[in-house]
Amino acid sequence: MENKLTEKIILEQENKLYKAIKNANITALAELLHDDLLFILPSGQTITKEDDLDTYRNGALKVDELLPEVENLNIIDDVAVITLTIKLNGKFNELPFEAKFRYIRFWKKSGDKIEVIGGSGIAI
Repeated sequence: MENKLTEKIILEQENKLYKAIKNANITALAELLHDDLLFILPSGQTITKEDDLDTYRNGALKVDELLPEVENLNIIDDVAVITLTIKLNGKFNELPFEAKFRYIRFWKKSGDKIEVIGGSGIAI
């Protein structure tokens, strides 16, 4: 892996994240999310990595379609900040949903790992 974060590397990580979300791949998600992750949901609730993984473990969230559109990507030393819109549809607690969200996500490079350390999403 390159020493320095690049746009290409972050977009590759984003694509791995999208695939893990769609497939509810807990192993991949666990590798992509930092142990100390904090994320603010559209409801305003703050969740941790374990909270997020539990959503997939218990089958509460099933994503059928995930269409991302990157708006901005800034790299600041060993941290990348990305903003994007994502059209999502699927089921949450067996209730169908379809919505568009705006996300901000923070990726950090630590040694050989690049992980999400924080973020937030709002419905738009």
